[in-house]
Amino acid sequence: MAAVHLVTSDYAAEEARRNLDTAEQRANLEALLAALDLVGTPADRPIAVAPKLPAKDRPILLAAIEARVTHLLSGDVEHFGPYYGRTVEGVLLLPPAEFLRIIPR
Repeated sequence: MAAVHLVTSDYAAEEARRNLDTAEQRANLEALLAALDLVGTPADRPIAVAPKLPAKDRPILLAAIEARVTHLLSGDVEHFGPYYGRTVEGVLLLPPAEFLRIIPR
């Protein structure tokens, strides 16, 4: 997937760190983060045709929009799942497995 450019936000990275229990998990995460472009978390603002997301998930979508990515991948089925397959301000929301099925290799 040479054409794929991976991006995450500092907000998402910090959320991932908080959800890990062991030093090994944290070390693995840091290694993964080193291979990604890290973008800042934008200020909250209205989102056109806004999905009803909890306040803690809005920064994830806003960062994707502000970074002008084409896809936002989330395994959070509870909050992002209802919007899978939907494009919000140019960002297509998908579960990771679906992205892997559709992306050219």
